[in-house]
Amino acid sequence: MSTGRVGVRLRQAVLVASELEPVVSALRAELGLGEPFRDPGVAEFGLLNAVFALGDCFLEVVCPARPGTAAGRYLDRHGDGGYMVIFDLEDLDGARARVERLGIRVVWRIDLPDISGTHLHPADMRGAIVSLDQSRPYGTWRWGGPDWTGRTAAGAAGRLAGVTVAVSDPSAVASRWAEVLDVPVSGEGQPALRLDGGQVFFAATGGERVEGVVEIAVELPPALLREREAIELGGVRFRLLDAG
Repeated sequence: MSTGRVGVRLRQAVLVASELEPVVSALRAELGLGEPFRDPGVAEFGLLNAVFALGDCFLEVVCPARPGTAAGRYLDRHGDGGYMVIFDLEDLDGARARVERLGIRVVWRIDLPDISGTHLHPADMRGAIVSLDQSRPYGTWRWGGPDWTGRTAAGAAGRLAGVTVAVSDPSAVASRWAEVLDVPVSGEGQPALRLDGGQVFFAATGGERVEGVVEIAVELPPALLREREAIELGGVRFRLLDAG
């Protein structure tokens, strides 16, 4: 049951791709993004990546660099698509306590002076890997690179506004995510999480659609919209919103 206190922001959405550079190039061209940060730390997971700053939020693309990775297994089952959702929480200790109480498996955890992270098992959360993070001071973001480590910077014009997660039982999965994050659920036909920044929607899988992040909503300057409402990139539908 949510206490009504939120203190949670959608901070980063992650795509997984079988080939990194084509997706990176398409994102830059279509969304007006700058040069990405390449994080050598993801080698721990057998990955290569590129992280783009969009306002004070982030879009990341990861790609397996060796056999036997979780990302590679996801690609074998589903192909390119949405892979992970990262939240920036004010009360990370409370969220970690709820995770333990609910019996949700933690697959990775780190605590650094300026950021903490907790990756939750996708089989327990459903729809995506969920990461519970806390930036210190708030607004910094080590995962965005040196410009964001221990300080705030400015990304490309725009903002990460929301993600849509397709699952077989949207109401049940929305309730699970809401319980972990301690946020309220709104909506009936398409449940949504109400956050301090960004939104998370849950849609039903259907036809050939598999569980995962199927849409990312981004706000862009009018000049980048080019009368488009949506584009397909990296196996995900990007819904384009007017930032003006």
